[in-house]
Amino acid sequence: MSRRQFLSLAGATVAAGGVGYSWKVEPHWLEVTTCELPVRGLPRDLNGLTLLQLSDIHVGPRVDDAYVTSVFERAAALRPDIVVVTGDLVSYHEHVFEQMERVYRCFPRGRMATLGVLGNHDYGPGWSHPEIAERIVAIAHGCGITMLRNQAHEVEGLQIVGFDDLWANRFDPSVALGDCDHSRPAIALSHNPDTVDLPGWEHFHGWILSGHTHGGQCRPPFLPAPLVPVRNRRYTQGEFALTGARTLYINRGVGHLLPVRFNVRPELTVFELRQV
Repeated sequence: MSRRQFLSLAGATVAAGGVGYSWKVEPHWLEVTTCELPVRGLPRDLNGLTLLQLSDIHVGPRVDDAYVTSVFERAAALRPDIVVVTGDLVSYHEHVFEQMERVYRCFPRGRMATLGVLGNHDYGPGWSHPEIAERIVAIAHGCGITMLRNQAHEVEGLQIVGFDDLWANRFDPSVALGDCDHSRPAIALSHNPDTVDLPGWEHFHGWILSGHTHGGQCRPPFLPAPLVPVRNRRYTQGEFALTGARTLYINRGVGHLLPVRFNVRPELTVFELRQV
């Protein structure tokens, strides 16, 4: 074998291995990310408790049910005090309601609260079917998840504000924040991180938890992800300081649309609430 033939064969072997890894390994190689979540004025009784975030689970034809169930079991084993899911509970298909009812029976419950918001995929094809979203909300409630649609829910003095989806034209900060007492501690849930750049946040100060991007799903080493479904392309994954004393956190998601990830592992995020 010549040197050129050897190098060609070696390159093809490495490429094949990379493709196999990105299709067969990383999409199911869950990472549990832990970080502090400092909240101004957090009630003393909540200091040190945990808030667990899941996002973009995409129960449907492309995400293996056994994998999702294993993620739910791993999350439950962490014994979180509060659980939130930030949208795209499903990827719509003809039998998604039956599949969701079956899989979400295992959804982890928070000791104090289990809350969620909708994402664009929860509105079905073209993000334009509110009747699909209504059915998903009903199933989620039956599985112990309180879905917030431009409304707030209070957990022992902490306001958790849930926004409806942007791409479905349901995002309405005037309604969601209308009953929020801005002198008291609050956390926001908003599926699409582009919402943080829109008007309506003028009086909100605190953390905003999002998803939607999947972290780009595939990211070359040392380079940004080439495909991110947001207008502000710096919003990929992790923590971002924003104007107005706000902080954004983007979860990389549990599921996927295409079963491929590279250098962007799926994520559970465990926040430790801290009083500041």
